[in-house]
Amino acid sequence: MTYEEAEAYINDTPRFTKKNTLDNTRAVLERMGHPERRTKLIHVAGSNGKGSVCAYLSSILRAAGKHVGLFTSPHLEKINERFCIDEEYVSDEEFLEAFEAVMGIVRELLAERPDSFAHPTYFELLFLMGIWIFGKAEVEYLVLETGLGGRFDATNAIEKPLVSVITSISLEHTEYLGDTYAAIAGEKAGIIKEGCPVVYDGTRADVSEVIRAKAVQMHARAYAVRPDMYKILQNSQKTIDFSIHTGYYDSMDISIDTVAEYQVMNACEAVTAAKVMDLSLTEDEIHLGMKRMRWQGRMETVLPGVILDGAHNDSGVEEFVKTAGRLGADTEVSLLFSCVKEKDYEGMIREICEGIAFRSVIVTEVESNRKVSAAELGKLFRKYSDRPVQEYPSVQEAFERALGGRGDGILFCVGSLYLVGSLKRLIRSHHYA
Repeated sequence: MTYEEAEAYINDTPRFTKKNTLDNTRAVLERMGHPERRTKLIHVAGSNGKGSVCAYLSSILRAAGKHVGLFTSPHLEKINERFCIDEEYVSDEEFLEAFEAVMGIVRELLAERPDSFAHPTYFELLFLMGIWIFGKAEVEYLVLETGLGGRFDATNAIEKPLVSVITSISLEHTEYLGDTYAAIAGEKAGIIKEGCPVVYDGTRADVSEVIRAKAVQMHARAYAVRPDMYKILQNSQKTIDFSIHTGYYDSMDISIDTVAEYQVMNACEAVTAAKVMDLSLTEDEIHLGMKRMRWQGRMETVLPGVILDGAHNDSGVEEFVKTAGRLGADTEVSLLFSCVKEKDYEGMIREICEGIAFRSVIVTEVESNRKVSAAELGKLFRKYSDRPVQEYPSVQEAFERALGGRGDGILFCVGSLYLVGSLKRLIRSHHYA
């Protein structure tokens, strides 16, 4: 089998379907010999920011010289991005080897237990491949990002993490997780394990109440991180300097390379989790890890004056609007926007139009069967704004038009991680000044 055939098989595996039981995932892990038990685990759930927290933690551990695996989702350009070892993506050969090893076990179990074992879903299969990859590499630490929810997520088959982290909660995937903040928090809090500490975003009282109650039930120490525990000292168009004073450890000043203020909370949660693990990390190692962290598609500057942001839900758009609005006070802002159909794209567009005094907007269509037409998106922008709107279904044409029309201002490309992935591929294959 080739890498391309393995990728095609995975992509044909159902994604949005009822999950199998965790016992199904554990059956494969058991047949592997439970490699996850031989590594130190960090488990991260949440609606927004969990990928960034994972990346910060991985970067801190690498700065301390640790051998680190990182499992995240989704990928932007290539599926291998979900598996990093010491901040390098796994090769196609390693990916294919893991696929064949896991599928060999899956076929065995399907033959042996046809009535009790089910074929893994898309995410479950990738998680199991990750465990195989990281087990073979003998990583010392493994940072795991949940896929959807927490309680029934495949990653929750792990048994005893060093620390669990729950980032900010928003009303996402309500058809699966519940339609209130408290209900969704309950699903995310399902990753809290007996006696294992949890760090969480304590901004919302209703969310905090649910997480604290679960922590008490699981005899787990809980560490809330709230906005009043940090202070932004300086915010430029390249970096943010801030101080952390949680009361759980000595105060410290941190600098991160980003224009997005929402990353400050994510950084604080990562630093707190690093402290809670009590790994004798030095302050210099934490500073270096925070400074070096790079996370694709989250307020990422890819060309001079061009920023990609994968904001794709209510909270993500709210934070994008804050950042773009702040930067727009000093320079003109233009937009390139696209979205997928299951998102509240009208609500996203309304919030963008109400919150940003943008110069113009170009809408396009993501490369997915879940795309929203450029015509529909353009119609909604005209409904909520009187600024110029242009429609180009081709991502390449839309980007080139937007790039040519941004002038000396900032071009934000936003609305979907599919759009971010397409633009990164485009920028890599073409020369844009």
